[in-house]
Amino acid sequence: MTLYPLKFTPIFKEMIWGGSQLRERLGKAIPSDKTGESWELSGVADNVSVVSNGEYAGCTLDEWIALAPEQTLGKKNVARTGSAFPLLIKFIDACDNLSVQVHPNDEQARPFNSLGKTEMWYILNAQQGATLISGFAQDVSAQEYAKAVENNTLEQILQHHPVQRGDVFFIPAGRVHAIGKGILLLEIQQSSNITYRIFDYNRKDAQGNSRELHTRQAMQVIDYKAQHPAQSTASPAINQPANLAACKYFTTNLLKIDQPTQRDNSVHQSFVVYIGTQGSTQIEYAAGKFETLNEGETILLPAALAHVQLAPNAGLAEVVEVYV
Repeated sequence: MTLYPLKFTPIFKEMIWGGSQLRERLGKAIPSDKTGESWELSGVADNVSVVSNGEYAGCTLDEWIALAPEQTLGKKNVARTGSAFPLLIKFIDACDNLSVQVHPNDEQARPFNSLGKTEMWYILNAQQGATLISGFAQDVSAQEYAKAVENNTLEQILQHHPVQRGDVFFIPAGRVHAIGKGILLLEIQQSSNITYRIFDYNRKDAQGNSRELHTRQAMQVIDYKAQHPAQSTASPAINQPANLAACKYFTTNLLKIDQPTQRDNSVHQSFVVYIGTQGSTQIEYAAGKFETLNEGETILLPAALAHVQLAPNAGLAEVVEVYV
């Protein structure tokens, strides 16, 4: 089996709140100007990514992993979760506010044969004045929360954050959250598609229907305590990794490089994902063998390819690095 860095065909999701920044800023061939998400790397059922480069182009992520589970995912990950790909990586374009929502943890999601959903966001672009919601402004009781939902005053008890490029938000399962209008971001999350929608700004779809809310389910998984701090800002030294977020499900680092930089990933015993967030990067994964990572692209580096060199093609390049 030939091992090499894998690229995948994006899976686009048209949303009521979607826009056109995935095309305008990341160069993606989106289906419409209401495209809200680009699923870059997914093992979610019915939304499994397909390899787009090299010898195994056309092969699904699941099929590729089945050929060499430990070489692809790493022994540690196979021992823990088998051959399932544990992450979902996507770009999100919020041309309008996303619904206020919450996700269950692993235990709460188990009856649905799913993982829970802990996630993190790295802000790629934000219009002036853009904000998002993460957590409650202060501790509340379940009764106070239910009353706010009933009275249509939920937004008043939530924590609103102004955002700019480079901001980082860690959203554990159970935290109420919402991406605000005018934000383009990278999301790294557990491989789960369970979302409980709490409030949707009383919007109607094209047919005049309101989107379904999941008030009862949400109340069973919400963490009612305020969380501080919820926000940080990435400020890495050039050619040195800066940690963005770390938890038992994933670790994410930011690399800003202006010269060739060696990465030894053998210590992680895991696959590594690289996401281009600025400029263009050349990845040398074996002597004389290269793959190019452009802004808006995602590459899966199999665990067996632990030693790579990242080099900017011109000027400064920025890459987000993810492993489990």
